[in-house]
Amino acid sequence: MKIDVAEMTVTDTTSAVPETEEAEPSVPQTSESELFRQSEIAADYVEGLLDILDYDGDIDELVQNGRPVVEVVGGRLQALVGQRGATLEALQELTRLAIFRQTGTPSRLLLDVGGYRAARRKELGAIAKNAAEKVKEYGEPVRLEPMSAFERKCVHDVINALAGVESESEGVEPQRRIVVRATE
Repeated sequence: MKIDVAEMTVTDTTSAVPETEEAEPSVPQTSESELFRQSEIAADYVEGLLDILDYDGDIDELVQNGRPVVEVVGGRLQALVGQRGATLEALQELTRLAIFRQTGTPSRLLLDVGGYRAARRKELGAIAKNAAEKVKEYGEPVRLEPMSAFERKCVHDVINALAGVESESEGVEPQRRIVVRATE
């Protein structure tokens, strides 16, 4: 085994997995009832925050695509979203921690406030399609602005559905971004 501290790379020549492939992490399956329980815990936590902040909002808890989801709708909630969703991301992490404290297992909770994520997903779809068109037209890679993990996943999903282009994330948080390039 060779460790290069300056570059922070580790090379293990005895690995059974070839370097070009990554081993899939084992993700334990969570039952639908446990996912719903996580969304209920999250809803209670968010309701407590809304009470403290004296904000009014309706909270829906559900399970979508194998993950717990909590949606908060109502007026005067923009402050909970923040600039480019930064406050929403922080609230989501706090809510995930609340779930972890009660269940002892990590959660993939998705928190949405005022439909921000749905609207942002639509915007990101347009950004991804625009980048793909530029790549196809000019043949040069297109680097997008830094994005959150949620935003990058939305863009990757759109690019993966298009022919002739591919996407890859590069950089380190919070400056991690997507590069869209032509497939060979």
